[in-house]
Amino acid sequence: MSRRPDIVLLVLDTQRYDRLSCYGYSRPTSPYLDELAADATLFRHVYTTAQWTIPSHASMFTGLYPSEHATNQSSAVLPANIPTLAERLREGGYMTAAFCNNPLVGVVNNGLRRGFESFLNYSGLLTSRPNQAGAHPGLIGRYRQWFKGRLAALLNRIQNSFAHSELLLEFAFTPLMVPLWQTALSFKGNTPKSLNDAARLIIERRGVEPNQPIFAFINLMGVHTPYHPNRRMLERFAPEVIRDREAARYVRRFNGDVFGWFAPFSGVDERYHHVLSDVYDAEVATQDAHLGVFLRRLRESGALNRTLLLICADHGEHLGEKGLIGHMMSVYNELIHVPLIVRDPVGDFPRGAVVDHPLSLRRVFHTLLNAAGIASGIERDRSLAQSPAADPDGGIIFSEAEPPQNVLGIMLRRRPDLVHTRRFDQPRRAVISGAHKLIQIGEDQVELYDVDADPCETVDLAAILPERVEELQAILSAFVRRTITRTPLIRRAEEVDDPIVQRRLRELGYLE
Repeated sequence: MSRRPDIVLLVLDTQRYDRLSCYGYSRPTSPYLDELAADATLFRHVYTTAQWTIPSHASMFTGLYPSEHATNQSSAVLPANIPTLAERLREGGYMTAAFCNNPLVGVVNNGLRRGFESFLNYSGLLTSRPNQAGAHPGLIGRYRQWFKGRLAALLNRIQNSFAHSELLLEFAFTPLMVPLWQTALSFKGNTPKSLNDAARLIIERRGVEPNQPIFAFINLMGVHTPYHPNRRMLERFAPEVIRDREAARYVRRFNGDVFGWFAPFSGVDERYHHVLSDVYDAEVATQDAHLGVFLRRLRESGALNRTLLLICADHGEHLGEKGLIGHMMSVYNELIHVPLIVRDPVGDFPRGAVVDHPLSLRRVFHTLLNAAGIASGIERDRSLAQSPAADPDGGIIFSEAEPPQNVLGIMLRRRPDLVHTRRFDQPRRAVISGAHKLIQIGEDQVELYDVDADPCETVDLAAILPERVEELQAILSAFVRRTITRTPLIRRAEEVDDPIVQRRLRELGYLE
């Protein structure tokens, strides 16, 4: 290739790996992704660093675990002294653009937008049709952009406040506010529009310098709550919702229960567990159809053959397993075992290959820097293109789940009994090594699973294999000690009372 490849990082937000047919699911939910996987490298055992959007994306954008980048709360801001993937690629000569449907990445002021020349946010009414990067509007167009920008900035501040404030968030959970919340603070965005805009940039290259490579980050929210798959996919995967009024009413109630999306103990009525599961499958298939259009456009234009395409999920979703819903407080496989597929025009990732070696999703950062030709020696070693025999992590992976404080406060007021009995107020950490996965809850509770033989984690082996528990606890303790020493100081300026301390933190680069 005469120039470096374009790079596309496509995150399927909340996509479970076990609901994709290319990962062995019995239902044909993902034919277009399956077709791509057959012509790419598929990774079977990739684990995300965290169970929800902000810390997981921060890890993909920095290559660090959450306890290292410390961006694991809605109020946290990625420290300015930690370079992001987009910043590195932009400095390396890439045009950087984002097409994002998740307001936690595209709206909330947490530093994840750093380094992008263009960051288009598709969540909410005003940003569902954003201006294409590189456009040059006339006078009236510039006025409209200015007005739209001012209004969008106001909504962004409101959205940012909701994410940071426990009281505002609880207000958003009230039945009166649900319709407005789902519209103005939409968590679905506009999948077809964002994919179309991304394809246009990659194919038409408007506003891109000659021979300049493109980095495009795309976040899709098609399988995130609330569930509104198209009717054709409902008929195919969840026909009961169409035929049965009670099932349809249940889905409507679930979609309207915003608090239920966040509260992990909002159990699914056993009568409708399968309905929720089927509707999720219909959403997977709906999103896959949109992906098919996107992939076909890249393939037919020839752009796919000059693009390194990495598709993954930031986390999964509980659909009633283990009595849990959503993705707030768990490090079980339903949340942290994620799909990852790489199609490479150069050949570092063989076509039709399958990798079974356990790997961390944080290594997306190193992989894309390596593909751009700007990785350091240590970063090259952590590229997913490296042989498993040369794995610097030694096949040991960590995942961390800190209780989101704004949601935890609401849960404590509404269901303190369940919060305490199920220990949702305690941090959870997992370490995966070989066939075994140890989960530690707080300081004293542990669970051990053989994730090869028991991927659904139904049999706790902690009492049977105490020596293995002790070994993995030692590895986890060493990880915690190591990351604590590396954790940057990131207290936000408004949380620090002393103005002298504020000034000094800014001088040191810890505060923006």
